[in-house]
Amino acid sequence: MINKKLVAPKDGLVGLKENFKTDAISGFIVFLLALPLSLGIAKASDFPPLMGLITAIIGGLVISFFSGSLLTIKGPAAGLIVIIVGAVAEFGGGEQGWHLALGAIVVAGVIQIIFGLLKLGKLVDIFPLSAVHGMLAAIGIIIILKQFPVLLDVDPSLSRR
Repeated sequence: MINKKLVAPKDGLVGLKENFKTDAISGFIVFLLALPLSLGIAKASDFPPLMGLITAIIGGLVISFFSGSLLTIKGPAAGLIVIIVGAVAEFGGGEQGWHLALGAIVVAGVIQIIFGLLKLGKLVDIFPLSAVHGMLAAIGIIIILKQFPVLLDVDPSLSRR
């Protein structure tokens, strides 16, 4: 029996050069797996399907090379549909609504990057855990309620008239 010592992949440019091929294959697989969910989330959030495609590409293909972590979980977050739909509606709905919501998302992403560079992850303790649990419970209730028309075999568009 051969006893090989496992070595963790390196970070930075050295790690990128060392693991480029496997990171590219992994990123492509994540892209393929995330694509249907990303398209569904875009549609559910009142965004054009193209935005779901772009999200899957960025999350799968681009982030694989810049994650800087040995184990990274990335992909679409269906839990944020409730927040995004609310933002699109508050910004006026339709094309104007998703354009403004997209702007807010970009600003939030920049803030997250800045917080990461400043090592401010410990600030997560400021947010009460009950608020996170409440949001997740609300998401679960919304998903359940959205399935009632399917359960009852009723066209949901009939109830909007």
